[in-house]
Amino acid sequence: MNKPRVLFPFTEAGLGHIVPMKSIADEFERLYGDKVEVVRCNFFTETDNKNLKIFGERLCTFVQTQNKHTSYGFFSTINMEFWRIHLSTWATMTFLRLGSRKPGYALMDKYAPDLVFSTHWATNYYAKKCKCKPLTAMYCPDTDINPLFSYAADIVMVSTPTGYKKALKKHPVRFNESNLKQVPFFIRKEAYGVSSDKRALRLKLGFDPDKFTVVLAEGGYGIGKMEEICKIILERDLPVNLVPVCGRNEELYKRLQNVKSNGNTCVYPTGLADNMLEIVACADIFCGKSGANMCAEVCFFGLPLIITKYATTIEEKIGKYYIEQVGNAMKIFSPQKVVDRLEEFIKDPGLMEPYKKAAEAQRKNFGASEGAELIFELLCTKFPELKN
Repeated sequence: MNKPRVLFPFTEAGLGHIVPMKSIADEFERLYGDKVEVVRCNFFTETDNKNLKIFGERLCTFVQTQNKHTSYGFFSTINMEFWRIHLSTWATMTFLRLGSRKPGYALMDKYAPDLVFSTHWATNYYAKKCKCKPLTAMYCPDTDINPLFSYAADIVMVSTPTGYKKALKKHPVRFNESNLKQVPFFIRKEAYGVSSDKRALRLKLGFDPDKFTVVLAEGGYGIGKMEEICKIILERDLPVNLVPVCGRNEELYKRLQNVKSNGNTCVYPTGLADNMLEIVACADIFCGKSGANMCAEVCFFGLPLIITKYATTIEEKIGKYYIEQVGNAMKIFSPQKVVDRLEEFIKDPGLMEPYKKAAEAQRKNFGASEGAELIFELLCTKFPELKN
């Protein structure tokens, strides 16, 4: 007898949807790979359909535009809240690229899944509309569940207690305790294998092992205030390892490779880093915009976080969660004031202790096992023999 097929469709719209998908797919396959067929795909690139490919590309450019123009980012997410679940979803899927909806349904049918697990709302939409009618599960990596993630699914998962409670209160018809689940954040399993010895990590990465280390990142596309902050640090010649992670922003990476230090600042720019977990873990402090995955990984490694930008209302809610609920973050949007704060921490590292302890207290709220178990339980409603 054929094994039930569970599809994990990867979607790029920034890296915040890809990283948790890899985490849950790895864990689910580890736990249940002997009982089910696990299929992974890059949904919008592994297709011959032009319109569907363009839709996937526009998901990326949409995020880039939001980061370049904050007013656009806030307008688009406020607009989404105004038009609510069904109209927002229909309009996005219809007009982001005309002619892409039906090919999306067809591609989902081609994979013939029994269950589709999504970390992006678009693939969940196709799964609900396709002919084969699979079970659907969705994980929202943000702190609050926005309307696009509120679209119909058999199970929706979220990692924050505040997001869970808000969704139950805001959408009492859509959500209940059976179809909405609070789970730990889907951290990459590799995070647990990263050394806690910051000095050893810095040596491994080629950084000065004894210098205060500042890591900066602005999401996968590297769009934000990183360059301006770096320039001010270099002008003040602060005694730090300065590690700007530029992601896919190759122009920024090239510019930062050519900056000159006055002697005390050691600069280590990097592009899209495949060792990002080690880079974060070796830091004393992290600076960047409040993307869901980045904030979570910074918290996992027990770091203070300076939030330098909100690109959307979604990121504003994420930032406020880490500031007000977790307590490891602070909001400083002025690059000058960011560097002022860094100088205070360099002179007196003890000032960072409350932020570090707040982050360390969250360590238990990470891991993909609980989410994997929920997916399997859902699959067993259709295939009860899997329990044997």
